[in-house]
Amino acid sequence: MRLWILIVLAMGVSGGFIVGPLQAQEPSEQKWKPDGKSGALPLTDFRPRTMLKNIRVTDLAGAKYPAIDVHGHFGRRLRGSDQGLVDFVEVMDAQNIALCISLDAQLGVNLSDHQKYLEPFENRFAVFVHLNFQGDGAAKDPASWDCHREDFARRTARLLADAKSQGVCGVKFFKQFGLGYKNPDGSFIEIDDPRWDPIWEACATLQLPVIIHTADPAAFFEPIDQFNERYEELARHPDWSFYGEEYPTRNELFAARNRVIEKHPKTQFIGAHLANNPEDLKRVSKWLDRYPNLVVEPSSRIGELGRQPYTTREFFLKYQDRILFGTDGPWPEQRLSYYWRFLETRDEYFPYSEKDPPPQGLWQIYGIDLPDPVLEKIYFRNALRVMPSLRTKYELYRKAN
Repeated sequence: MRLWILIVLAMGVSGGFIVGPLQAQEPSEQKWKPDGKSGALPLTDFRPRTMLKNIRVTDLAGAKYPAIDVHGHFGRRLRGSDQGLVDFVEVMDAQNIALCISLDAQLGVNLSDHQKYLEPFENRFAVFVHLNFQGDGAAKDPASWDCHREDFARRTARLLADAKSQGVCGVKFFKQFGLGYKNPDGSFIEIDDPRWDPIWEACATLQLPVIIHTADPAAFFEPIDQFNERYEELARHPDWSFYGEEYPTRNELFAARNRVIEKHPKTQFIGAHLANNPEDLKRVSKWLDRYPNLVVEPSSRIGELGRQPYTTREFFLKYQDRILFGTDGPWPEQRLSYYWRFLETRDEYFPYSEKDPPPQGLWQIYGIDLPDPVLEKIYFRNALRVMPSLRTKYELYRKAN
């Protein structure tokens, strides 16, 4: 009987119970019964409970050293809620997060709005800006977008200089850059289009690091079928799939990004989400070896890293000077606690998310137990080296705590 259940789950037996490739179902009200009268177990109801006993659980009060979180979305996630901001600062205090970087300020007139939102806690936050490629153009008419005007890069460089004078400490590029924004002919804007060279050069001149999100998880570029390990997630979010000839391949996106990094060696790049390739740390190692102006951060990828703890630990030890700390938050304290357990302990088989189901795969993770000198680098020293402008705010927190 147990074997039969596994076969049903793996093969996606028809009959309306198993989630289809492009259609998700809500958890069933009807519970599966071993007599088979209720049919096959819906994948959306599958919540395995481990049979492992006496697994060590380390209860950490917060990060071992005051942390700088370089990857946060305080506009998108908090939606302008003043109380939400107050509540999260309390979480920061409880979890020993000294400083967070918000990536949600838009370059131009909207910059001051986001800075004003964070102003009540200005010593606990720093701001990166992202570019407005669309401008006042129509969303469905790329030909009308600001980025296709001849002076876009020059104007952007000037705006970046103004933003730097207003306290901005970096620039953010979202995955739509290369995987969403379009040219007038309907093709995707290319990351390494020479039109953007003045922007990369301005970031170098202004010493503004660039955090860039390129591509997405490897499974998102594979067919949504019985072999896809993120099947359950993609069934709930089929719009997250980039499989098909209409999209650039993951390798093409990485290659374009890397050409930019190589062409602009004086620009500091931060590869968001472990350069968005935590499934293949050997390849990320080659990038770090080849591009001295690249560093990485693990936000929203401990689910991938923590299921390969030996390889990950070796990677973190080898590249301890090239890894910053990031979470992709703001998150609840429970999720933050998993980051500390992942980095600081040898705990086994624990969740990477508080969500049910977990958002990035039906598996658990393991801690990599980094030594204290490495933790210091990842939690704050590397960020202060890459962004020395953060030091004043960081030291204020250290003195107060």
